[in-house]
Amino acid sequence: MTDNIDIRAAGARRLKDKVCIVTGSGQGIGKATVLRMAQEGGKIVVSDRIDESASKTTNELKAHGTDVIKIVSDLTTFSGAQELIEQTIDAYGRIDVLVNNVGGTIWMKPFHLYDEKEIELELERSLKPTLWCCRAVLPVMMNQKQGSIINLGSQSIQGLYRAPYASSKGGILALTKVLSMEYGRYGIRVNTVSPGGTDIPDRITSRLTIKPGIEVKDLPKEESERYREEMIANSRSQQALRRRGTPEEQAAAIAFLASDDAEFITGEVINCSGGQ
Repeated sequence: MTDNIDIRAAGARRLKDKVCIVTGSGQGIGKATVLRMAQEGGKIVVSDRIDESASKTTNELKAHGTDVIKIVSDLTTFSGAQELIEQTIDAYGRIDVLVNNVGGTIWMKPFHLYDEKEIELELERSLKPTLWCCRAVLPVMMNQKQGSIINLGSQSIQGLYRAPYASSKGGILALTKVLSMEYGRYGIRVNTVSPGGTDIPDRITSRLTIKPGIEVKDLPKEESERYREEMIANSRSQQALRRRGTPEEQAAAIAFLASDDAEFITGEVINCSGGQ
């Protein structure tokens, strides 16, 4: 981890001793976020549904002296989210930061090509985990009289071929605003980071994996690639910077909102999207 330290975080200890849960932290933006938060002094809870990827991230953090635990749970269920929060409290006695990173489109295709089950699966993956985890953590943070929740949105809400996923992310934007108004009186801040297209070089789990060991079918490869390329081209055409982002760039925005540097910011969306 020290070999890859972000010099912008070097020496910064904004999250010193804060207990930080990051869901979906076995790979991608979630993994980059726990690495960044560890660099900034956080106590880390690696949460993922896939034990292999969660273990890999956890072992990497432990090798560099991070205070870290791993919790494997299915956050598409209410009980899975409750389990995550309860196990964190058992380990650390408090929760300062919750990053709701779990989600990600399964299919990329025009809306009329989705069937009923596919739409349900997209909502189950990209909306329900954030709902369940917010519901589970709020009583803890209310009792503490403080906490920071960072939800992950997406610029897909103005893009092509991911209507059910985009609907999930639109719901998360609304959830962020409502919760910030309801729970600000308890010292709880709720914000969203909304990434644009981001390259994930360390992907372990396919987007088509809906449960450990269970994959759904995609469109024929040529057709699927055509829709994906059109989606990326459409996204890039809207960007000022004309490039895709990195997980580390998303993690930097998330770490800022988690820190006390953002203590007067709530109900807001940071579009970390290259000007999209």
